[in-house]
Amino acid sequence: MSKFNLIIAILALNACAFSANAQEYVQDEDISSLYASTKQVNQFIRRFNGEEDLRGKRLYPKDKKYRSTKLRKRYFQGLFDNQNHSINSSLKSKFFNDITKPENPSVYDFYGKDWFAEVNAKFMYLGKIEDIILYFRIEKETGGYKWSLINAYFHKFDKMFYQNPPTDYKFIHPMSHELEFMNLRKTFKHYKQMEYYTEKSFSPDYLSLFLYELKKGKFKFQSVSDVKFHVFQINDWYFEMKNFNRKGDNSGWLISNLINIPEKEKKSLIKLINRNK
Repeated sequence: MSKFNLIIAILALNACAFSANAQEYVQDEDISSLYASTKQVNQFIRRFNGEEDLRGKRLYPKDKKYRSTKLRKRYFQGLFDNQNHSINSSLKSKFFNDITKPENPSVYDFYGKDWFAEVNAKFMYLGKIEDIILYFRIEKETGGYKWSLINAYFHKFDKMFYQNPPTDYKFIHPMSHELEFMNLRKTFKHYKQMEYYTEKSFSPDYLSLFLYELKKGKFKFQSVSDVKFHVFQINDWYFEMKNFNRKGDNSGWLISNLINIPEKEKKSLIKLINRNK
């Protein structure tokens, strides 16, 4: 082989090698981009728990990497909305250390309790599009599980209660039974203030009101505009999860809020989120 042909052959081999390396690099980049976004809620849970490898392969208890702290750490930073600067690095570190304690690691259980969905839906109501917030929880059913409606919130329901306080104390006299409750005639003249005649523990049941209006045909479902999940499963922690549809790796289902909260205070937070009085 002449010296010229030898140089051509060497250049050709280098070109092939460069092409192969470049193709491999592009494939790795494509894989990285493909799996950077957490596209499904179940995928978020698997990554949070360390139940999926870095190429998206499902892991099971017999796999060595299953729920390993090293694998969970690789995913951890990518599970947050990095545009939310209120979730700082120190808070994240404390959270990660808590969920990966060797003696008692914590995982997100899809079928477990202490988490629920918040769905912002649009309904036609008396000729106008209105926002209704619906709350759902996973519930065990014969042969499987289902999402069950547990609460609803409509801003106009708020205006039906405790918006017209009486100027004087409203009560039904304790001797009313001796009058066979005939004095109720006077009581029901104040029908717009009847909640003030109820027991102290009374709280308006918005879900029942929503179902009643729905059955009467006043609500007509149109669409879903937003979904988020509220997770209280981790001891002394709460986080909110939302879907971010945007360009870049930091997209899909991400932690949009994180609070270090004692267990005894969680009930108050749940009531606040659920719009319960």
